[in-house]
Amino acid sequence: MQNPPVVQTENLEKSYRLGKVTVQAVRGVNLTVYLGQFVVVTGPSGSGKTTLLNLIGTLDRPTRGRVLIDGEDIGGMKDAELTKIRRHKIGFIFQFHNLIPVLNALENVQLPLLTAKVKSRLARERASSLLARVGLSERLDHLPDELSGGEQQRVAIARALANRPRLVLADEPTGELDTKTGAETVRILHDLAKQENTAVLTVTHDPVVAEKADRLFEMRDGQLVTSSPSETRYRIEAVEPVPPQPRTSLSQPN
Repeated sequence: MQNPPVVQTENLEKSYRLGKVTVQAVRGVNLTVYLGQFVVVTGPSGSGKTTLLNLIGTLDRPTRGRVLIDGEDIGGMKDAELTKIRRHKIGFIFQFHNLIPVLNALENVQLPLLTAKVKSRLARERASSLLARVGLSERLDHLPDELSGGEQQRVAIARALANRPRLVLADEPTGELDTKTGAETVRILHDLAKQENTAVLTVTHDPVVAEKADRLFEMRDGQLVTSSPSETRYRIEAVEPVPPQPRTSLSQPN
């Protein structure tokens, strides 16, 4: 018998007013995510992917429909209750890392633990263990600007998993990384989340992320449809600009 879902959305909708125009960012989305699943949503910019993450992550409220976290409808919760859910049940990974620049790698990962009232010794042990598992045991004392982009994102992954959340939400986690670093980063996220039995919901343009998906969806015009890695790779690559061939000059060999 399958465990209850970590996340369930029911006919989820979100609309915004831009002047005299109403924009429907999310339209009738029904999605269920279970523990241990690596779920990926692809789609063009402006399709509603980030809005969907914000709704599930309790950072925004829907116009219609429901979001349930561990079976609880979060729609009627007060801000303090939503903060508690974010603190204990949801981890966030952002495209631009969002590390605190004056804290070193260890302190950045410890911070959500200390905020959740975990004892300092236990917080340090947990943070050190996670950083070792993402390959940064030698970089604990380094500030963010002393780390590469890939290393910063690995710190962000460790931070997102620090409080053993039920769910990690990742918004373009490889968006600022080169192809090789991005592939390694998503492998670490995928493997670590599986070890922790944490559900991951990530939105991306990157076909390397899509290939790791247990379940793959595409979002277009605010609606969610099931997709496949091969279809997604074709759609993503089809819109990538093709670099022009360099011109051959008389001073260059053919």
